[in-house]
Amino acid sequence: MSPASADVHPEDTLLEENEERMMIDPTSKDDPKFKELVKVLINWINDVLVEERIIVKQLEEDLYDGQVLQKLLEKLAGCKLNVAEVTQSEIGQKQKLQTVLEAVHGLLRPHGWALQWTVDSIHGKNLVAILHLLVALAVHFRAPIRLPEHVSVQVVVVRKREGLLHSSHVTEELTTTTERMMGRFERDAFDTLFDHAPDKLSVVKKFADGVYLVLLMGLLEDYFVPLHNFYLTPESFDQKVHNVAFAFELMLDGGLKTPKARPEDVVNLDLKSTLRVLYNLFTKYKDLE
Repeated sequence: MSPASADVHPEDTLLEENEERMMIDPTSKDDPKFKELVKVLINWINDVLVEERIIVKQLEEDLYDGQVLQKLLEKLAGCKLNVAEVTQSEIGQKQKLQTVLEAVHGLLRPHGWALQWTVDSIHGKNLVAILHLLVALAVHFRAPIRLPEHVSVQVVVVRKREGLLHSSHVTEELTTTTERMMGRFERDAFDTLFDHAPDKLSVVKKFADGVYLVLLMGLLEDYFVPLHNFYLTPESFDQKVHNVAFAFELMLDGGLKTPKARPEDVVNLDLKSTLRVLYNLFTKYKDLE
């Protein structure tokens, strides 16, 4: 028995009959966008779990046993899973993973997510499956991060048939566009406007901390906004998100529809999200004298 191609590593010859294993092609791992995706997701997990004193350094090694995934889901969903805290045996780890993934599926299935992971693939340290899971969680829980768009990897699929290994290459899409992943498929007049004038709009940086948005709503609606309701000189990311979220509340009180953008998008200097908020303000208040 010998590997079907040079992409197959020695440890991957230990397969049962008809068993399949997936590996990311080394050239894909060197892709800057892939590296950025992994980095963003690791930093996000560590930010979420900072109070748990959990530090993730390598996704495959740190997530496969279900311990970190359990803590991550509990923190994101505000729930408590009925699982053993520490499990050393493979059976115990898989049981924990089963419970965690069932809870994940209960959240994601109603929204039409394709479940591109299994207990065996996560426990088998399949990085593609782990990334699919983390991207789905980040999007579902509207994580305050910017996932790099259009990240794909070449995957080597190895299967054992009749005692021999056979390999093939497939392309695995990990992310699409932010709007598609967030489920914003509809286009409106603003999309057309943005398509034709994306280069003159760096002014959005002035609104990123939310201060101008809050003060602007006070001016447009003719009231004074008490200074204790927002941070006049925000220093942290969370303080800026608070300001923008508060401005969105004022917009709702003023009769505007719920903004499509997230506060985190505005704080992260997302051009289109910020301009969409300003455009909605303009269309409502343009006739004020």
